[in-house]
Amino acid sequence: MRILVIGSGGREHALCWKLAQSPKAEKVYCAPGNVGIAKVAECLDININETDRLLQFAKENHINLTVVGPEAPLCDGLVDAFRKEGLIIFGPDKSSARLEGSKSFAKMFMMKHGIPTASSMAFTEAEPATHYLKDKFSVPCPGIVIKADGLAAGKGVILAYNLKDALNALDQCFGGSFGDAGRKVLIEELLIGEEASILALTDGNTIIPLATSQDHKRAGERDTGPNTGGMGAYSPAPVVTPDLFKEIDEKVLKRFLKGIQTDKLYYRGIIYAGVMVTAAGPKVLEFNVRFGDPETQAVLMRMKSDLADVMIKTAMGRLSEVILEWTDEPAVCVVMASGGYPEAYKKGFPISGLEDAEDEGAVVFHAGTALKDGKVVNNGGRVLGVTAKGADIKAAIDNAYKAVKEIYWLDCFFRNDIGRRALERK
Repeated sequence: MRILVIGSGGREHALCWKLAQSPKAEKVYCAPGNVGIAKVAECLDININETDRLLQFAKENHINLTVVGPEAPLCDGLVDAFRKEGLIIFGPDKSSARLEGSKSFAKMFMMKHGIPTASSMAFTEAEPATHYLKDKFSVPCPGIVIKADGLAAGKGVILAYNLKDALNALDQCFGGSFGDAGRKVLIEELLIGEEASILALTDGNTIIPLATSQDHKRAGERDTGPNTGGMGAYSPAPVVTPDLFKEIDEKVLKRFLKGIQTDKLYYRGIIYAGVMVTAAGPKVLEFNVRFGDPETQAVLMRMKSDLADVMIKTAMGRLSEVILEWTDEPAVCVVMASGGYPEAYKKGFPISGLEDAEDEGAVVFHAGTALKDGKVVNNGGRVLGVTAKGADIKAAIDNAYKAVKEIYWLDCFFRNDIGRRALERK
């Protein structure tokens, strides 16, 4: 099987790493890829938005399976273009990708199909949104969530606990901080609880959940500071007990499957539900139509099944033939980031200790790296995802941080408490 993975981040590195292990994988390509991906796949000088070039490459090189990593090409209709040419591709079409591309569309989908979620209102102008916020904070209020409606690279969600912060968040959205994504704003109730990441495969007829995981969105220790694309993750997430998992399967996953069937949405890929475990039960914060990052790094470390076989069967509508197998060992991914992230940061600093970290038994997934004068340098906000397994969650955490401490570049930083909630539960 000849496989093409589209993307250049840590998630795509993890996908290429796992796909390359498959006995079915004759060759793995990645467009455009990165320095780390180049060790397990052939990287191509094609950007994720160059649909015509991606199509041409897939046809000329007899690609059997294309896997789309990031959300932007899905929302732009890459799957539609490949399907039109009769090519097998893993991912939802443009219409279905609105579940991530438009938070208001996703909210309407959830309400229509009885999927538990937070109450909300959508606005396209600042004035009525301002009046709505003032009304909300005129009485005791635990907080409000302000969301840019469109794609904002995981950063268009702001939690506000008072009117001043809520109005500032509104100004960011309508003021252009998130580009076109902020032209429409969703204001919703703040859900109190612990969040878990629920990923599931679906081909429109069958839905199969992956191992549970938990992300760490905030930049600072103990979930402080601004939201980021994710500072680390671990799998499994003990907050999702067997009984809770059954409830999520019934109220979220099965209702999602019935919803895409009722609405006649073409969906052959992964669905990611960010679920808040509240006192009133699980509620969906948002849907993503692709693998999470950094959850994928931790989850795929635990997968025993052949990912290439799983993905080709999903893309061909044969998911019912798949039985997923997992190792009992937990996995932890610690993200190492450039100083200043998620705000301004400097690039081009040489990274040392990569080989030493992998000698410790970890896998270092590259997210924002580049080559400069023959040396690996930081080239993004989230730079590396250092991932390790262990006999239990504490051992996995210890193994990941032992590897992290081998790596250095100027101004790098990371959270020291990835997996904290799992340890506290234990």
